[in-house]
Amino acid sequence: MLLLACAFFLFPSCSKKLDYFSYVSELRNNIFLAESDQLSLHVYAVAKESPYVADGIPREISKRTEIFLTAPSGDKEYAISFTVDGKQQGGDMSYDNVKAEYYYFCTLDLSAFSEIDFTLSCGEETVTLNAKSVVNERTITPQTALSCVQNAETELFQSLTDKYGFAGEIYMRLIYEDCPYYYVGIIDRSGNTTAFLLNGETGKILAKRQA
Repeated sequence: MLLLACAFFLFPSCSKKLDYFSYVSELRNNIFLAESDQLSLHVYAVAKESPYVADGIPREISKRTEIFLTAPSGDKEYAISFTVDGKQQGGDMSYDNVKAEYYYFCTLDLSAFSEIDFTLSCGEETVTLNAKSVVNERTITPQTALSCVQNAETELFQSLTDKYGFAGEIYMRLIYEDCPYYYVGIIDRSGNTTAFLLNGETGKILAKRQA
């Protein structure tokens, strides 16, 4: 009995199921979309580790909002503002010449919202866009998406799991192209990634790639 008791405390991973979701070091779990005339707005609710390095080692994550604006040209100056829980947020947007889009980031969690009004200002002109979430009652949660991958890829998860836990980190991103998808990346300590694309409503794995 004493030996059994010692084994219980020395190897707790054998006594309870490992929570692989605790090893997620990047998570995008909500997307808001809006369009008006020639403007297109994409807003992402994300949580990322810092430093952001795909090295198989999960670090502390922080929640943030990432806003991207596509406009007819990049030679104008845009500012964005919006209100969350009674507090006004926003500021001047920067321009990415490579991606040809404006962007604005802030430390704010929008994951639980279903729609938000954003006001864009350019000189004396302003336009308000109602951005709606792509998540609905049919969209599976990130936890469910990860469980689908785990159930289908037991050998992969077992190869990275020992009595000390999971020897890797997990990236998860909600994607929307006419319908929702999930990207799930399993990254080992050597930086090798096994990536999956899932149907965001059924959890069915549509593609698998190793890099």
